[in-house]
Amino acid sequence: RRSTCVYTDMLFLACVLAAAAPTEAAAAGRGLARRAATLPDPAYLRVATWNVAAINNNPFEYWITHEDPKYNQMMQDVQAFLDEPGAADVAVSTVLTEAMLGELQAKMTEAGWDHVDEAVAEWRSQYAGRQIIAGFMKDKDLGKKRLMSMPDRTTNTINLASGQTATRPTAINCYGAEFASMEQWWAQWKGFMFDTKLSLASGKEATPSQLVGKISRAKYPALTEAEEAMSRPLSAICQAAFDGILVHMLNTVGGGAHKETWQPMRRQMCVALNSRKTHRTLAILSRSYADSDAIFLQEVSGAMVAQLREHPKLSRNFSLHVAPNDGKRDQISVLLLSRSRFDHASATSLNPAFDALLAGLGGDVPVAPGDVLVLSATDALTKQTYVLASFHGDTDGLATVPVVKAMAQLLAKQPAGTRHVFGMDANTYAVGSAKQQGVSEFAAEYRQLGLTSCWGDAPDPTNITTFNARTYLQPQLNKAVAYKDLASPGTGDKNPKDFLLFPRGSFGVESTTKDNTGQKAYVERQPFPTLTFPSDHGVLSSVLKLLPPPSPLASELRTARRSLRAAE
Repeated sequence: RRSTCVYTDMLFLACVLAAAAPTEAAAAGRGLARRAATLPDPAYLRVATWNVAAINNNPFEYWITHEDPKYNQMMQDVQAFLDEPGAADVAVSTVLTEAMLGELQAKMTEAGWDHVDEAVAEWRSQYAGRQIIAGFMKDKDLGKKRLMSMPDRTTNTINLASGQTATRPTAINCYGAEFASMEQWWAQWKGFMFDTKLSLASGKEATPSQLVGKISRAKYPALTEAEEAMSRPLSAICQAAFDGILVHMLNTVGGGAHKETWQPMRRQMCVALNSRKTHRTLAILSRSYADSDAIFLQEVSGAMVAQLREHPKLSRNFSLHVAPNDGKRDQISVLLLSRSRFDHASATSLNPAFDALLAGLGGDVPVAPGDVLVLSATDALTKQTYVLASFHGDTDGLATVPVVKAMAQLLAKQPAGTRHVFGMDANTYAVGSAKQQGVSEFAAEYRQLGLTSCWGDAPDPTNITTFNARTYLQPQLNKAVAYKDLASPGTGDKNPKDFLLFPRGSFGVESTTKDNTGQKAYVERQPFPTLTFPSDHGVLSSVLKLLPPPSPLASELRTARRSLRAAE
């Protein structure tokens, strides 16, 4: 109460002084009012949650909102070419030529690879004569055998000991140089894969080609025994053909209209979505959310954690708390707590207790190290204890309900009067299934636990916080969405995924805002990320009004009613 009185008395005095004649007292009053406006109000809690999204190495993988109409035209031309290539569906051997194949064979043999000659013979007999689109890019068996995706996984973007990355010369990453012709592309591709010695983040030295390994038939049974034996050289040939086809396609679609523009456009997108992604993310947080009392972040990279620690404004305004993690998975849940609202020294990790409760639920819950951060902290204004948690759900949302149940058990063990707020990317879906967590079913679960959300007890399944879809410039063409179908139901990822949870009766929701612009505004039916908003999840922010704790009798009655319902 004392803190509330200090805040309101200060604001009242400021208003009185500011209303006076234009004297020094009035100027002082206006200054006092500005200062009061920036102070946290103990009667309210301002919170935000945001899955900032891991960096995507392929800037073309998802449709984005781009101000240049040439982007949409290029992507539609690529789609049209893949749908109906016509006479342009030439043989693979016209892209990865016999001369190129011979040079690749020599490089693999020189590197000491096994089964090189068998792989080259297999390529010539089974793949070289196929059409580039109908027979190669759209061949589902190639996908099942992982002959392109496996080497792409290990060589697309390689983390180096310096903290930088090395990228394979292909259209689907942020490769820095350009190639004016197929001959230039091939020279750069071959040199990168076999002649470039890299100091890897693991501490080892290797050329990119040494990262291409054998593919296991036990894991990918579509492979034959012979294909498994030759899978290393065969997948390298397939990767070279795949990369070459992408470059050939971008140089020729639309009658060659994009040959001079696609590489500069890719570079611009890489700056916005990759190399400057962390900078743009922190700029949004510092510009639009610096007045928050608590910010829950998910999928934060180790590099972003380091920059949060050094950011002039954010490090001054907030204490930083990072989920326990093993350092292997660069997607970490984080909490930023306002230094003017929470006592930094009081912050205590509750992760060990939470982990034990989650394990006690049994089952194989898909939670990875770094996905959950739980801590307690004291409100410096009200002296109340808060339990605050940030959580990143798995892709299908199957961990969300078990995690919330374990969190509810943890809350039940806290002293009376403890407040709780839980910011999360729940990864819930508008329409659930046995394989994906539905939002309405999730709401039923949290209601049963005595919780509610910033969206209330029954969130609207159409109130989405994601809007993205794959383009045709990525390996999984079966998941691509046509431009005309972006807004159609059931296409892409348009789902209500992000939540702020808290016990029912502890807070009143004064306001909740979605943001996919970085300006605390949300544009409906707009794909994101954009060149200015770098995540595929919107920011969610709420102003919560602290409600007085219920009387002991009312609390006992609610507990009794819940017990009766459970018994029924």
